[in-house]
Amino acid sequence: MLPIRELLLGASYPNSLAAVLNLAAISLRTYQPQWSGFLTAPEQEECLNRLNQLIELTVISNGGFPQAERRRLRLERSENSTSDPASNQQTPQELPEQMPPAEQFKLLEISGNFLFDPAEAIDFRQALQADGLGVAELGDVLVRGDRGALAVVSPLAAIALIGKPIQVRTVLCAVAETGWERLPSQMPKPKQITSVEASLRLDAVASAGFAISRNRMAELIRSGKVRIDWKVITNPSRELKPEERVQLEGRGELKLESAMLTKRDRWRLSMLRNF
Repeated sequence: MLPIRELLLGASYPNSLAAVLNLAAISLRTYQPQWSGFLTAPEQEECLNRLNQLIELTVISNGGFPQAERRRLRLERSENSTSDPASNQQTPQELPEQMPPAEQFKLLEISGNFLFDPAEAIDFRQALQADGLGVAELGDVLVRGDRGALAVVSPLAAIALIGKPIQVRTVLCAVAETGWERLPSQMPKPKQITSVEASLRLDAVASAGFAISRNRMAELIRSGKVRIDWKVITNPSRELKPEERVQLEGRGELKLESAMLTKRDRWRLSMLRNF
């Protein structure tokens, strides 16, 4: 029997964690693998950190493609697992990516002419949710310029959406299933970055790490596109601390590994970027 009360103690996302723990209990009782709904990255991290305490359970995340941020967790008894037994000790970004099972994931193309009314991922998400799609049924959304977007969804959501027109901003869009070859197929590779900066300000460090001009980075921060440890930060002057992670929408994650003050009172930074 799972120590659910202890595992929930102090949780930042108790509702999501409780739902996953319920699935874990079902899997352990029935010997059948269970899939969670789509979870945000911080929800995944908390669930994995708590579930890693259970040696009888194997947990693997999959979002449909290697760079996916929103993912589903597959839970099963460790003795039944066909995956690497050590994989449930890894973070979501490090887990081995497998081809998404057709019975658990579908890829939809949302087509429309956005030349005169550009849309962002959040616009597509809001349109899908306004049409009745639950947040747990919707994975990542990738915008395709002025032609629309690709969306990873659950099979039930696909049945409800395929062939049904939806409106995104002022554009009426068609929805159809498409092939997984449209999405990135390679696991992101970490890149070590060093830089010397005058301060540890978020806009300065992120500008160096993501190779974006400081003015542009400041704009992205103010518009809510940047998070620190998955919390949205809108203050460009917020100082970073070693071990903190910066997430930039659509550009991956940057971890500040160390910051050493030089003789000229500048900061020598060591950073790790995951694309």
